[in-house]
Amino acid sequence: MGGLTLGRPFGIPVVVHPTWLIAFGVVAWALAAGYLPADYPGWAAWQYWLAGAVAAVLLFGSVLLHELSHAAVARARGLRVERITLFVFGGMAGIAEEARRPVDDFLVAAVGPLVSLLLAGAARLLLPLAAAVGQGPAAVVGYLALVNLLLALFNLLPGLPLDGGRVLRAALWRATGSFARATRLASFAGQALGYLLVASGFLSVLGGDLVGGLWTSTIGWFLGGAAEASRQPAGPHPAFGVTVDRLASRDVPAVAPDLNLETFVHELVVAAGRRAVPVVEGGRLVGIVSVTDAGKVAPAAWCGTTVGDVMTHADLATVRADADASVALDLMARRGVHQLPVVDRDGRLVGLITRADVVAWLARGQATRLGLDAAELRGEDVRPAA
Repeated sequence: MGGLTLGRPFGIPVVVHPTWLIAFGVVAWALAAGYLPADYPGWAAWQYWLAGAVAAVLLFGSVLLHELSHAAVARARGLRVERITLFVFGGMAGIAEEARRPVDDFLVAAVGPLVSLLLAGAARLLLPLAAAVGQGPAAVVGYLALVNLLLALFNLLPGLPLDGGRVLRAALWRATGSFARATRLASFAGQALGYLLVASGFLSVLGGDLVGGLWTSTIGWFLGGAAEASRQPAGPHPAFGVTVDRLASRDVPAVAPDLNLETFVHELVVAAGRRAVPVVEGGRLVGIVSVTDAGKVAPAAWCGTTVGDVMTHADLATVRADADASVALDLMARRGVHQLPVVDRDGRLVGLITRADVVAWLARGQATRLGLDAAELRGEDVRPAA
């Protein structure tokens, strides 16, 4: 989805899609031609259009804050955010990874409606001050209070891809233990909501509200299509058909953050041949330390430097045990790492999966299809003796 990049708050590109101009025009026109004249008669035409344009800009500013909140929480939970896009139906935070735990899915989804409710409350508190300035500011602030409340309530409807649908999915995921099953159920709920909106819009058209009815039906059509699309597997790799926990190494030593680098290098890297080791504190994964991390510190300082000082933790990539192995391979390629900690749905460490684990499994599968045996894979001469 292309468009004009407005800026990069917190390093996240904010893109305005050309279809946003349609939404801006529709909102400004609806305010200037209908909403404002009904509540504030007697203004000049230019005053209605100015207030409508200002309110439309602030509306999409509210949408941007809503989506920025999703992006900020997603990043805080270790998920990669590619961009935020403003388009004809509002906004969309481009989160490139699915949540790894139900709680992550819930928090990322719930923060958006919460921000909209806070904006509605803030506008309501500012309304008396705006009214003291004049009818124009009061009209704009009053509209923002109302529209942010409606935005929060609409997004809380329980169906994907709405925030309420993700909250529902998080609850179903927690209850069933299956992300795929929860996604299917929440997407069907989203499709049902889409059909209801289409039907409601059709009835509005029959009742004489042509513009409002068509807009409602269009939103319903978009919602239904997006809900159906959410059931389709995404990503550059096809599913391999094997889960991460079947390939991961489970007998992986874990270290505490206060272990010094000298012990890590000599006992785990040199003696045990480990390239990387998960770091665990209080039974929970807090990071991963690798040979590369240790190499950034002079050997003379290893004794006085702990694993916790150099480990990767701020943007730690992990993979769920029940994910397809293709997800792990894709994530390792995108992050430029050779291994990933494997966690269960509650975030507890299960093991470690490496690129070599996945490639070896793929090689075994290919060998089976070609009729090769283990000796041939090792490069041994298996020709029959003369």
